[in-house]
Parts: sequence; C-alpha cells; structure tokens
Amino acid sequence: MKIPSLKEVVTAQEWQLRVELAAAYRLVAAYGWSDLIFTHISARIPGPEHHFLINPYGLMFDEITASSLVLIDLEGNKLRESAFPINPAGFTIHSCIHSVREDAGCVLHTHSRAGVGVSAQKAGLLPLSQQSTLIINSIAYHDYEGIALNPDEKPRLQASLGNSNFLMLRNHGLLTVGRTIPEAFLNMYTFENSCRIQIDAQSGGAELNLIGPGPINANATNMAKVSPGASGASLAWPALLRKLDRENPGYAS
Repeated sequence: MKIPSLKEVVTAQEWQLRVELAAAYRLVAAYGWSDLIFTHISARIPGPEHHFLINPYGLMFDEITASSLVLIDLEGNKLRESAFPINPAGFTIHSCIHSVREDAGCVLHTHSRAGVGVSAQKAGLLPLSQQSTLIINSIAYHDYEGIALNPDEKPRLQASLGNSNFLMLRNHGLLTVGRTIPEAFLNMYTFENSCRIQIDAQSGGAELNLIGPGPINANATNMAKVSPGASGASLAWPALLRKLDRENPGYAS
C-alpha cells in the first residue's frame, strides 16, 4: 500500500515522533504483542492542545509507517487528512490519559496472552521475578467494564491509573505510560515479561517462592539505573532500532 510521505509536510519534531511511533508499532508486532490490528499506541505532539498520533485502524502493526499514522485531537477529530479510520476503543483509552497526564508522551496498550492471563487472576501481578520487582510497587488496576467505547468510563480509568506508569486492565490486558516512546516501550517489555514469567512459573505446579518487600523496595529505589527507567530506555532503544532496520525496515517512510 503506497502512502504519500509526510516528511516534508510536518515539522521535524512531529516527523521524529512519527518515525519512533511507527518503529514501536513494528516492534510490538515483532515481539508478538499486537493482537492483529486491535491494540494501540499513541504519542502526544508537544503543545497545550494535547493532540496525539495513533494507528491507522486496519493496518497490521508490521506495516505501519511514519506517514500512515493519524493525528487527532481529544475529541477524535482528524487534524490531517487520512484515508484511515481510528479504533474507537483506542481513542477512548488514549484520549482520557493524554488529557490528564502532562507527562504521558506515549501510551502503549496490549492484549497479549500472558498479560490477559495475569489480568484475569484475582491477585494480579505477583512478586515472582526480578522483572516484577521493578513494577510491583507502582502498578495500578482497573476493573473490566466491557470494550472501552463508553465515554463515561474515562474518569474511572483516569482515577485507576493515577500517577502510575503501569496499569493492569482486569480481564483485558496491559497498559504502560512513558515520558517518551522508548520509555513506554521498555516499560511494556518489562511488564509483559513479568506476566510471561508468572504464567510459566504457575504452570510448573510447584510451590511458588515470592520475593519479599526488602528486595522489592531496594529494586524500586534503583529503578532508574536499570530497565524500565529512562536510562535503560535510552540504551535499549537504538539497539531495538538496529534490530528493526535489519528485520523490517521501511517504518521511517
């Protein structure tokens, strides 16, 4: 599918965000988190209007490009011509977060099997792995209300998330917030792996060894020095882009 390039149409700042967001979509596909076309990642354009980019509904994540992303406002209006619709549930979730979180440069939502599996467990995420210790003290939960099409759910979703960067949507999936696209992606990588490890550990059938509060608090204190902090994101993201350039180039078009 040939989509005209917007590189010479948009500002350099918006183009850079488009390139990074398209890369994030393709990396989500590469790691198997995409659920075909039915999840979403958004990136806010800096400015007081809270405009943001989101996926063109109907494209597989591994074919999304910088120019195909759709720019919308908080009411869901397209701000630049696009042949593609947007996912209504994606608009509900992302618009409500971008409207109240000034620090939400990127919001990433998935329906991975492990993420949904853990979200269906009453205890939620357990302190079973080093990865989980980086999240367990800052995770929030939101009860399932059905497919996110009801605007009345927005204030409850905002309240559930609060200031957290990790949200487990009960019986639904995972959501991460980051100041940048790399940070939100690395947050999700850690969140997803924590859930996969939990499902794997539980499937073994043996008694589980839970990590105590001491190591959890120590790891939380040192979070900025390891993934998923901003420093970890800045180190991992260029390597992820090199991986993408080898395996699925073309996102920056």
